[in-house]
Amino acid sequence: MCGIVGAVASRNITPILVEGLKRLEYRGYDSCGVAVHSGGQLQRARSVSRVSELDREVADTKLEGQTGIAHTRWATHGAPAVRNAHPHFSRDPEAARIALVHNGIIENHDELRGELKAHGYTFESQTDTEVIVHLVDHYYEGDLFAAVQSAVKRLQGAYAIAAICRDEPHRVVGARAGSPLIVGVGKGENFLASDAMALAGVTDQIIYLEEGDVIDVQLGRVWIYNAAGREQSSTERPVKTVHAHSGAVELGPYRHYMQKEIFEQPRAIGDTLQGVEGIVPELFGDKAKSVFAQIDNVLILACGTSYYSGLTAKYWLESIAKISCNVEVASEYRYRDSVPNPKTLVVTISQSGETADTIAALKHAKSLGMQHTLTICNVSTSAMVRECALHYITRAGIEIGVASTKAFTTQLTALFLLTLTLAKMRGHLSAESEAEHLKALRHLPTALQAVLALEPQVIAWAQEFSRKENALFLGRGLHYPIALEGALKLKEISYIHAEAYPAGELKHGPLALVTDAMPVVVVAPKDSLIEKLKSNLEEVRARGGELFVFADGDSAITNSEGVHVIRMPEHYGVLSPILHVVTLQLLAYHTATARGTDVDKPRNLAKSVTVE
Repeated sequence: MCGIVGAVASRNITPILVEGLKRLEYRGYDSCGVAVHSGGQLQRARSVSRVSELDREVADTKLEGQTGIAHTRWATHGAPAVRNAHPHFSRDPEAARIALVHNGIIENHDELRGELKAHGYTFESQTDTEVIVHLVDHYYEGDLFAAVQSAVKRLQGAYAIAAICRDEPHRVVGARAGSPLIVGVGKGENFLASDAMALAGVTDQIIYLEEGDVIDVQLGRVWIYNAAGREQSSTERPVKTVHAHSGAVELGPYRHYMQKEIFEQPRAIGDTLQGVEGIVPELFGDKAKSVFAQIDNVLILACGTSYYSGLTAKYWLESIAKISCNVEVASEYRYRDSVPNPKTLVVTISQSGETADTIAALKHAKSLGMQHTLTICNVSTSAMVRECALHYITRAGIEIGVASTKAFTTQLTALFLLTLTLAKMRGHLSAESEAEHLKALRHLPTALQAVLALEPQVIAWAQEFSRKENALFLGRGLHYPIALEGALKLKEISYIHAEAYPAGELKHGPLALVTDAMPVVVVAPKDSLIEKLKSNLEEVRARGGELFVFADGDSAITNSEGVHVIRMPEHYGVLSPILHVVTLQLLAYHTATARGTDVDKPRNLAKSVTVE
C-alpha cells in the first residue's frame, strides 16, 4: 500500500528518495511524489504514472535538496490525480510552509476540514491528508516538532506521517499510530520510511517506532517521544541491523515477479522448514510449551489469502490435533459480539505483519482477555510479531507481486507444523506418525518441482480461459479453501469474475450459472471424498458445463468430451493443498498474461493493506 521515504543529509537526497519509492513499488500505488527543501523554499514533483516517470520529471526540473520526503499513494480519499497525490503543501503552493506525506485514514477529517476552512484554509485535493498538513501549519509557531505533536492529538484513525518545514532545513518530523514507520540511522544523516526495504543500500541500522511515537529526525541525531510525550531511550527504541537486500527484488529471467515467486516456492518452503529436526513447541518460541499447555481451542484471524490458509489449517487442527478451531475474517471480527475464552490460542496470519485489520482484530481479542497469542508472519520485525507472545517466521523472502503465492504456501507449511505440535502435546501424534509427516514435509520442495513441470499443460488451458469472463471453482473438504484461493487469484490478476464453492453445494444454487460459457475448475485429489466429487462433476456435465480438473494420477477421472484433466505427479495426503494450489496459481498467472493485464500490479489493489 502507500509508501513513505524521508531523509536529512548533507548531500542531495533526491536520488535516495526516488530510489526508495522504486523499492516500495511492489506494495501497489496509483500516484507518487517527492518534495525537498531547496533554496529556502519547498519544491515538489508529483505524478500519476510510475515512479520512473517521476524520476524523469525530477531530473528535468533539477529538483535537488538535502532534506525531503517522498510518497507512493494508493487512493482512499479522492481519485488518482495529481492534485490528490502526495506530498501535500499548506497554504499557497508557491510559498508553502509545510509539506507532508501520510499513510492511513483519518476518520474525523470532515470535522477538521470544516474547522480549518473557518480559519481561512482552502483545500485543493479530496484527500484526508490535506487536512493534516493544514492542521500542522495551523499549530506551527516556529517548531515543527511541537506543531506535529499538537496536530496528531486531534487525529482519529490510522496514520504514519512525515513532514518538513520551509523555515527549518535539515529536519523531518514523523509520527505513527496504526500504520508502520521506521527510522534509518546513518552516519551524519538519518532517514524515515514505512518499510526497511526503502532504505536498502542506504542504511541497515533501523529503529522500529511504536504506537503513538513522534520522531524528530535531524542530521546527527534522532529524538523519539512516546504517546505520553516522554523521550525514549536507546534501550526502549533500540537500533537493529536489518538486511533488506536489494538483490531479492531483481526480476531475473522471469517475465513477472509473480511468475518468479511461483517458481521460488520449493526454495521458500525448504527455507521455512530450515532447522526443523523434530516437532517441539519451541519452534514457536521459548514460552510456547507453557502457552500450548493452557489452551483448549484455536481462533485464527486473517484477511484475504491469509484467511484461506487459516481455513485450510482448521481442517488440519481439528482432524489431526483434535482441537476446536474457528477462523474469522479479521476485518469483521472486532465489530461483532463474540464469546471470549481465556484458554484460546489466538493465531494471526499475515505476510507483512502490518495488516491493519488483523492487528486491530488481535488487539480486540487481547482486550477481551485472550492473552495467548501467536503469529505466522513473513517479517520478523513487524508490528504483528512484536504484538504476539509467540511467532513462527516463514522464510518466503520478499514477495513483490500483489497476488500472494509463496507467502501462502509457506503459511500453510508453518500452520501444518503448528498442527503437529499441538497434536503431539495433546497426545494425538505417535512417534511413527511424526516421522512420516516430517518426511512428507521435507519432500515438499521436490514434489513442488514436479508440479511446476506441469506449466506447459496449464498454459494451454489458460489460452481457453483468457476468452472467458466468468469461472467457477470447486473443491471438497480440505481442498475447498484451495478452490477459494484459486478463484481469488484468477479474479485478482486476470479480472475474470470467479467464484468458489464446496462441490456439494452445486445443487443448492450455483448450478444455475453453469453453461458452456462457464468453465468449471475442479480440485480433485484422490481422498475420501473423491467419489462424492465425481457425482458433482456429472452434475456439471449434465448441464453442458466444461470441466477443467486437476486430478491425482489414480483418481480414475479421464479426459473426455467437455472434461479436461491435468494429472498431478503424486497424491500427497493431508499436504495435498500445498501442491494443488500451485497449479491454480499457474492457471491464474498465464490467463492474466494471455489477457495482457498488469500481473504484478493489478488495478485497485495493494500489496500491504495498512489501512482499515
